[in-house]
Amino acid sequence: MSRTSFSLPEALHSYLLAVGTRPDSVRLALREATNALPNSGMQISVEQGEFMDLLIKISGAKKCLEVGTFTGYSALVTAQALPEDGKVICCDVSDDYTKIGKPFWAQAGVADKIDLRIAPATETLDALLADGQAGTFDFLFIDADKNNYDHYYERGLKLLKPGGLIGIDNTLWSGKVIDDEVQDADTVALRALNAKIHADPRVQVSMIPIGDGLTLCRKN
Repeated sequence: MSRTSFSLPEALHSYLLAVGTRPDSVRLALREATNALPNSGMQISVEQGEFMDLLIKISGAKKCLEVGTFTGYSALVTAQALPEDGKVICCDVSDDYTKIGKPFWAQAGVADKIDLRIAPATETLDALLADGQAGTFDFLFIDADKNNYDHYYERGLKLLKPGGLIGIDNTLWSGKVIDDEVQDADTVALRALNAKIHADPRVQVSMIPIGDGLTLCRKN
């Protein structure tokens, strides 16, 4: 939920984009369409998208999950990174926002890789578990309502294969996670999840200061 990496000065961020990323024309067009929205800051940064693209390719992922799609930029990135037989199931509650991305998915030729499910994500994840898909996913990206992050994390661990990756967005939360005077529900939930993951023997963890903080968890 951050269009630039955490605390980077504007000039340095511009340099990073100029020499350290290669977003294609479809990605840039979707970003431009999203930037017209008042809540466009919910879109992940260019550099985070390029990093996720690289991660998905390095890991050889074929079956992915996304919780929180917004206008579809991260879904586009994921689908483009997948092989021809790859799929990503995207969970969101908004048809209004996700329909913005659909023409760009089609333009990029990856619409057939994206399975968008409009429903509360916990319902979709529970349905996948009930359908016997535990232990079958390679990658999960969580970027939705913070209060439910722990629910998505727990279900995601069940759905992931051993060695699978979870990417959790906004875990630095503009620095509010270290400000004890900030006690709103989202911040409290993120603090609790960060502490839980740090002590969780089920995963290997690395928190990266990209975007608004991205925590990577590898299922043991």
